[in-house]
Amino acid sequence: AIIKTALPNMDREAKEEYFVVIQAKDMGGHMGGLSGTTTVTITLSDVNDNPPKFAQSLYHFSVMEDVALGEPIGRVKANDLDIGENAKSSYDIIEGDGMDVFEITTDAQTQDGVIRVRKPLDFETKKSYTLKVEAANIHIDPRFLSGGPFKDTATVKIVVEDADEPPVFSSPTYLLEVHENAALNSVLGQVTAHDPDVSSSPIRFSIDRHTDLERQFNINAEDGKITLATPLDRETSTWHNITIVATETRNHSQVSRVPVAIKVLDVNDNAPEFASEHEAFLCENGKPGQVIQIVSAVDKDDPKNGHYFLYSLLPEMVNNPNFTIKKNEDNTLSILAKHSGFSRQKQEVYLLPIVISDSGTPPMSSTGTLTIRVCGCSSDGTVQSCNAEAYVLPIGLSMGALIAILACIILLLVIVVLFVTLRRHKNEPLIIKDDEDVRENIIRYDDEGGGEEDTEAFDIATLQNPDGINGFLPRKDIKPDLQFMPRQGLAPVPNGVDVDEFINVRLHEADNDPTAPPYDSIQIYGYEGKGSAAGSLSSLESSTSDSDQNFDYLSEWGPRFKRLGELYSVGESDKET
Repeated sequence: AIIKTALPNMDREAKEEYFVVIQAKDMGGHMGGLSGTTTVTITLSDVNDNPPKFAQSLYHFSVMEDVALGEPIGRVKANDLDIGENAKSSYDIIEGDGMDVFEITTDAQTQDGVIRVRKPLDFETKKSYTLKVEAANIHIDPRFLSGGPFKDTATVKIVVEDADEPPVFSSPTYLLEVHENAALNSVLGQVTAHDPDVSSSPIRFSIDRHTDLERQFNINAEDGKITLATPLDRETSTWHNITIVATETRNHSQVSRVPVAIKVLDVNDNAPEFASEHEAFLCENGKPGQVIQIVSAVDKDDPKNGHYFLYSLLPEMVNNPNFTIKKNEDNTLSILAKHSGFSRQKQEVYLLPIVISDSGTPPMSSTGTLTIRVCGCSSDGTVQSCNAEAYVLPIGLSMGALIAILACIILLLVIVVLFVTLRRHKNEPLIIKDDEDVRENIIRYDDEGGGEEDTEAFDIATLQNPDGINGFLPRKDIKPDLQFMPRQGLAPVPNGVDVDEFINVRLHEADNDPTAPPYDSIQIYGYEGKGSAAGSLSSLESSTSDSDQNFDYLSEWGPRFKRLGELYSVGESDKET
């Protein structure tokens, strides 16, 4: 079956879809035949037969004058009844006084025309703009060109609103020049700035001290005049770069900055001087008029026409019979000898003061002294020796050799003196003075016995006569002032003697002995006697006592007393068994 249109100029924008019911019959459509039906959906495809149309003919936008470049300020929309590619349009600014200030682009997603700022706006210069915007289809069907142009236009008015702007300097940078000898508080230059707003707020100026750490400059806050605060020195710093800050008095947040370069100009305030400390060498066999040395000068100043130095001798040295000077074309100076026959024996060193002057205004000068040393030279003029001692020393023996020999002799003398001193100290007798002998004699007896009846663990004879049974033993480490006969030692006594009585006797003898040393003597006796009301203090028999004391609490005192608790617990367990 073939379906054909029954109406001409069908319009998709009016109706996009049609539903057609088709019936099919057999038997040629005669009576008794069978039939069936179906529905056919017919969709009209779009063609670009409709131009874009702006929703309104006039658009109004407002924008602040400090808007950033490229920032969108408004959108316009041209509607197209077509769909897809046929509905795409492009936007252009075709007329207006802001064609170079604004631009319009197409948003691919929404097909809007986006107006953006291309150049900075200034409310004080121009407060409004009028633009004519055109929207045109991108894809045009030639079959429908007779239907008219596929484009549309609209007028856009943009109003610029005033914004509080920072101050504006009259120049983006400033260059000032000042001589290094300028007086303090003298004016170096001036910067100017103004508030571009209609309100025109007053401006205050200041120096960013981060750029002037030494505070060499000041600025008048009202008129922007820069003055000198400390002396300048071109030889120390030729350029100074500072930053000037301009601030609105009504709104301190509105701040502008500008760089200021200050160049220090040179004045002639430094005298020339020798480039280095020169020392010239003059051969004894030199000839008259021979150039001894060529010297040069330097000057810290920097004159515009370069340096030109003048050299001269001091007035009292002009007629000296030995040397003269000659100025060279390259601004250097040659020192010449007036005669020959110089001798080191007669005079080894000559000092030649030279006056160096510059050509500045006013001229500066200084005096430098050139040291000229007379030396022995070979026939070809090579310096060999500049010391006068070569004439007074024997052949083959130099001053260095003499110094080395003298040093060896002094070293030998020092060694001999040290040796004699050590031998003398070694032969002196060792004498110990009584008032310096502060030693202590401590005799310890660490044996602990079971009492008087315990004769195996302790020797009672030691208590009876600690000095020995042979009598008095004289001390060998002191020298007694008085000589006494040695006292008779006590004869050995039986073990049954009363120790208390023995100790008292020995104490009496020690107190009355004039030969006893003047220091303390401590003797410890580990004897434990009987008959004490307190009983025995020995722990040796504690295991056999009838004590009922319980030592279980030792195990509660911590790990340090664990071993002690185990020992006593073992003793108690053995006692119970």
